[in-house]
Formats: sequence, structure tokens, C-alpha cells
Amino acid sequence: MLIVCLEYPGRMNPDDGPTLVAFDGSAASRQAVAAAAALLKPRVTIVLTVWEAALAHAAVASAPDVAMTPSVDPATVLKFDEALRGHAERVANEGAEFARSLGLDAEPLAIADVRDIARTIVEVAQERKAATIVVGSRGLSGLRARFEGSTSKGVVKHAPCPVIVVHDAGGQESGGD
Repeated sequence: MLIVCLEYPGRMNPDDGPTLVAFDGSAASRQAVAAAAALLKPRVTIVLTVWEAALAHAAVASAPDVAMTPSVDPATVLKFDEALRGHAERVANEGAEFARSLGLDAEPLAIADVRDIARTIVEVAQERKAATIVVGSRGLSGLRARFEGSTSKGVVKHAPCPVIVVHDAGGQESGGD
């Protein structure tokens, strides 16, 4: 496990509030949970999984046709959205169970993103008055990093509290995420 960044913008007392761990089920997010358990003092830990509600519409929408407005069955969108929510809740529960197995007082939280995942993580941290945010990073580089963006960079940039970024030690790519 490699901890690459601990940034504290100084806007919040680090003794207040819970630890917020972003968890998507990946190896990097599991390492982030382990780092939180090993490095941070015991406190309530929120294991957050953000699901992308807009994916439901995109997944069921037909290919755009210049001549016609695409028709999307609202029931299909709702069904797909509910499946995404259910998956996110299962992932958050898995993360909270893993955190509890490491001795953390963890609660799962699955929430739909509003703008992007990083902003949603930051907004939840602000609402819950988080003392620390812990995120995993896959260490993407080059074109992949440009197209996929960087959740960890977005969180570090906008966080109201210290952020610990944990790189996936088993990742095959190097460079910044």
C-alpha cells in the first residue's frame, strides 16, 4: 500500500466528524479502507459508494437519429436506475463489512451523483462534516487518465478536510491519477 497524498486545506477541525471512505469495490478502494483502519484514530466511518443515475438513461436510449427524437421508455429507465442503485447499495454494504472486519465502526452509504463523482464525494463530506476523506487511486496515466478523469484529484482539489489518496499497489500502470 502506498500513500501518496495527505492534503489538509485547513478549513475544518480534523478532530470533528467521521472518516469518509470512497468505495467502489476495486482493489484501490479496498486498500483505502485498509489504510483508514491502519492510519486513522477510531471514529465512525462512512463507506460511500456513488452511483451514476444518468447512466440509466444513457444505457437505454437508442442511438441518436438526426431526423427523429429518440424515444425512451420511462419504465425501462426506472428499472435500470433501480438496478444501479441496488448494485451501489450492495457495494457500499460490502465495503462497510470489510471496514468492520478491520475494526472500524462503519456504516454504508450509497448515493447518486449529481454532477460528477468527485463533487458528490466532497458534498457528502461537507454535509456529514467529515474529518478526513480517504480515496483509492488506480494511478491511470496518459490518454486513459484524460478520458476517464481523476476522482482523487477532484476530491483533493475541492475537499473541506484532509484527503488521503491510496494508490493501488497491485496496479499495472504508473503515473498520476
